[in-house]
Amino acid sequence: MRRWFVLAALLVVVLLVLAPFALIVLNAVKTPADYAAGGPLAWPHRLTVDGITAFWQRVSFGQKLANSALISGCVAVLGVLFSLFNAYALGIGRVRGRNWFLGAFLLANLVPQEALIYPLYYIAKQLDLYDTRLAVIIIFTAIQSAFGTFLLSGVLAEFPPELLDAAAIDGAGRLRTLLRVVAPVSRSTLGVLFTFFFVWTWNELFIPLIFLISNDNQTVPVALGVLQGERMMDATTTSASALLGIAPAVLFFLVFQRTLTRGVTAGAVK
Repeated sequence: MRRWFVLAALLVVVLLVLAPFALIVLNAVKTPADYAAGGPLAWPHRLTVDGITAFWQRVSFGQKLANSALISGCVAVLGVLFSLFNAYALGIGRVRGRNWFLGAFLLANLVPQEALIYPLYYIAKQLDLYDTRLAVIIIFTAIQSAFGTFLLSGVLAEFPPELLDAAAIDGAGRLRTLLRVVAPVSRSTLGVLFTFFFVWTWNELFIPLIFLISNDNQTVPVALGVLQGERMMDATTTSASALLGIAPAVLFFLVFQRTLTRGVTAGAVK
């Protein structure tokens, strides 16, 4: 009886999660006439991708997709690298003032982005980086690596000392130990950070909306946000835009699902 109750509860949770996505897909392949006649829940008389095609052409979605992929990919890679180097110094190297550094990284994660906008905007203007993808990459790399450093420092603080001693006996220096011993052993955790950094950066709207004002530099969330404010936007095109906006992130998440599972369960079984 208890087993059936758990399965039923799990089924309800899955339906609640998938129902909004299924509704978006359903309305994205409707014609405006079908939507007007039957509403959002009715099955369409004819499936069409006209809404998806119209949205793709209307906002030059291919360019927006490339911008989001470039920014998110660079931030994920750089964020993991900086987090690894910082956490290696704080978690294994035990540098002086370790707790102060960790407190600073924690504080950086607690500061709202709205409080950082004006200083970042002024600095970007002074460095002639405003309205460039490089500025957004630098900003998000700093934000994500602050979180990654705080999280990874605790993980590396529990790193097996036997492996470090063996590397030292073999004559490995600190950099070689990091690259040949620490990084491979922590691969699952680094994979989790990479996945989250990519998805988090992909979904960010506020900072790209402020810093990327040119149409050629805008990301997918910015294109969606700007388009939602325009008039003459029917419900089917809106659903198509939402589908195209979330589909790449969902696909990326599914591709790296095994990496996430390994990272979450790492250390659970000795």
